Amino acid sequence: MAAGLYFHIPFCRRKCPYCDFYSRTDLTVLPSFLDALQRELVLRAEPDLAVDTVYFGGGTPSLCPPEAVGEILAQVKSWFSLSETAEITLEANPGTIDADGLVRLRAAGVNRLNLGIQSFREEGLRLLGRIHNRDESLAAVAKARAAGFDNLGLDLIYGLPGQTLHDWRSDLSQALALRPSHLSCYILTLESGTPMTCEVQAGRLRPPEEAHVVAMFEATASLLKKAGYDHYEISNYARSPDLRSHHNLKYWRFEPYLGFGPGAHSYREGVRSWNRADLELYCQHLAEGRRPAGGQEVLSVAQQVLEALLLGLRLTEGFSIAAFEARFGIDVQATFGGLLHQLAGEGCLAALPGRCALTVKGMRYHNSIAARFAATL
Repeated sequence: MAAGLYFHIPFCRRKCPYCDFYSRTDLTVLPSFLDALQRELVLRAEPDLAVDTVYFGGGTPSLCPPEAVGEILAQVKSWFSLSETAEITLEANPGTIDADGLVRLRAAGVNRLNLGIQSFREEGLRLLGRIHNRDESLAAVAKARAAGFDNLGLDLIYGLPGQTLHDWRSDLSQALALRPSHLSCYILTLESGTPMTCEVQAGRLRPPEEAHVVAMFEATASLLKKAGYDHYEISNYARSPDLRSHHNLKYWRFEPYLGFGPGAHSYREGVRSWNRADLELYCQHLAEGRRPAGGQEVLSVAQQVLEALLLGLRLTEGFSIAAFEARFGIDVQATFGGLLHQLAGEGCLAALPGRCALTVKGMRYHNSIAARFAATL
C-alpha cells in the first residue's frame, strides 16, 4: 500500500484567532527550518517505500519560496519511490501568492492547489483574522488557473458568530461560480486556548445555536449535490470522484503516512508517532543528526477498532463490513446489530449493501453516533 508524505510548514504572517495548529510568525528562521527539513528527509529515507501523495500543509506553505518546494520534491524523489502520477498538494493563502510565484510552484511539481479562502464576506474574513480580502481571493483563483492549476480546491468555514444561513448560502454560491475541483466546507471549531475561544468564554462572541449549524450543514450538502459535486466525506466535496483529496483519504482509510516538520504526525502499521512541536528543538536535533521525536503510541486492537469506526464513518461510502471483520475478527452484525437497527430506524444508516455508512442526516451527528458504536464494544 502506497504511503503519503505530509510536510508541516510552521509559518504564518499572522496567526488566525481560531487556529491551534503549531506555527510561528517570525519568518527570519524559515531558511533554518528548510535546512532542517532536508536533514529530516535524509534521516528518514526509505528508497523502497512507494509514495503516491505529497501534501504541504501548515501554517502557510505558500510562504515557502517555490524553489524550496521544488528542492523538497527533488529530495523526495531521491529518498523515496515517488509515483510519476503522484498527487502533490500545497495549501495557499490568497494573501501570500502572486502570478509569478504560482507559475514557479507549478513548474516545481505542485499539481494540486488548495486555497484557504474561508469566506467571501469581508466581515467573516475580519472575524477569522485572515490577511486577504474577497477581491484577493477571486484574483488568486484566476492567477492559479492561469498558472496551470486545473486541480484547484477551495476551503470555506461556516458556523461563525453572527453568520446567517443567507450569508453561508451566498458564500457557497460564490464558490460554485468559480467551479473549483474540490470544496472543503468546515464547521468552525472552538479549540481550547485560542483567542476566539477566549472571546466566546468572555461573552464577547456568541457562537450560533446547534440547530442553526445543522441547517447550514444540510444546505451545504443539498446545494453542492444539485451542483453535481460528489459528497465523499463529511466536510469534503469533489467535482468528480477522481478529484477527491487522495492524500486526506489516507487518513480516513487508516492508510500509512509520514509527517515531516515540527508537530507533524505519522501513522504506520498500528503505530502513531509525532515530532516535537518546537521549531528550535526541531532544528537543533536535526543539526545533531537525531530525529526530533516527540513521542509515539502503539494502538491496541481496541483503539484501532474505534479509530476505524470513527474515520470510516466520516466517508459517504463508509467502510466495508467484510474487510472490517477480516481485519479485526469482529462479527459486525453480532456486535452492532442492535445499534444498526436503531440507526436505520432513525434514518441515519445508508442502504449500501456490504457496507456500513451514514446518511447525510447521520453525518450531522457523526460524533455522537461514533460514541454509540464505541459504547457497544
